[in-house]
Amino acid sequence: MLADLALVGFGHVGRRFARLLDERREALARDFDLTCRVTGIATRRHGAIYNAGGVDAVGAAGLLEAGGTLAEAGAPAGVTGSHDVIVRLAESPAALRVLVETTTLDIGAAEPARSHVRIALTARCHVVTANKGPVAFAYRELSALAEGSGVRFLFEGAVMDGVPVFNLVRETMPTVRIEGFRGVVNSTTNHILTALENGEAFAPALAHMQAEGIAEADASLDVDGWDAAAKAAALANVLLDGGVTPRDVDRTGIGPDTASWAREAMTRACRVRLVASARRGSRPIVRPEELPQDDLLAGLRGMANALILDTDTLGRVVICQLDGGLTHTAYALLSDLIAIRKGCAVAAGV
Repeated sequence: MLADLALVGFGHVGRRFARLLDERREALARDFDLTCRVTGIATRRHGAIYNAGGVDAVGAAGLLEAGGTLAEAGAPAGVTGSHDVIVRLAESPAALRVLVETTTLDIGAAEPARSHVRIALTARCHVVTANKGPVAFAYRELSALAEGSGVRFLFEGAVMDGVPVFNLVRETMPTVRIEGFRGVVNSTTNHILTALENGEAFAPALAHMQAEGIAEADASLDVDGWDAAAKAAALANVLLDGGVTPRDVDRTGIGPDTASWAREAMTRACRVRLVASARRGSRPIVRPEELPQDDLLAGLRGMANALILDTDTLGRVVICQLDGGLTHTAYALLSDLIAIRKGCAVAAGV
């Protein structure tokens, strides 16, 4: 089965996805009868390109990393941005048409990602995204639009990189009711808090996360707790039918003054962690908490994340990720793409 993909947003995650797609090309064809062709790429600062016969996404990634623009790759006349690329994707005769949305988080209204997703779903294109904004701000609207258009809206990379959260609940926990969650879901702040415990200063610890491409483009989204708030809203919306936005989250972040608290907590055999939590019917909370040493979340160090789901049937289920990074998030996009392919096979009775 041929899948045409439009990559809207082509930063660290988008470029890693393009390379991962190339690395897994043979496995996708062999194991899932799936051939992926990138036909369009759109960026905010480096232009856009579309070619119905396919574009060299890996070559485009290298071009941008060398300081070039997509115009140098031969963008056709009339394609100037994301809207044009999505419209062209919708015209493709391929069996699958998929928007891969990896623009940066806008904590104000989830734009332009929200509009990108809406346009694609309306045009009956599937959507996979690593941007938590659309799920955090408009999950009910967009999921209903996807259902009405007969396509999928998937977002596994929105919360814990490539570790399955939404897929796990959807595919392996039928009839189970999630009553609440509690977790550490922001790698940047957890790395900083661990560094503070080790005697490092706040600014160098944050700079390291920015250099690795892990911190949000606007680092204040991480340290002020907005990234965790968006993830908490996304989790509440999908798992608890919350109908909230990040603005509804009771949010407190961390800063340089957290250093003394983190070090003093260690003298009490405790650890300070930025915890996101919610119960069904309640307002999500994101705030630094002093946790006893035997708390599972207290033991998370560096970029480790964990999410504890409280369920009515299975008790507490823990999802833990000891490592995170660009490859993990790119893999989440790939796993969602495979989920779409599997859904098509089931629908066809294959």
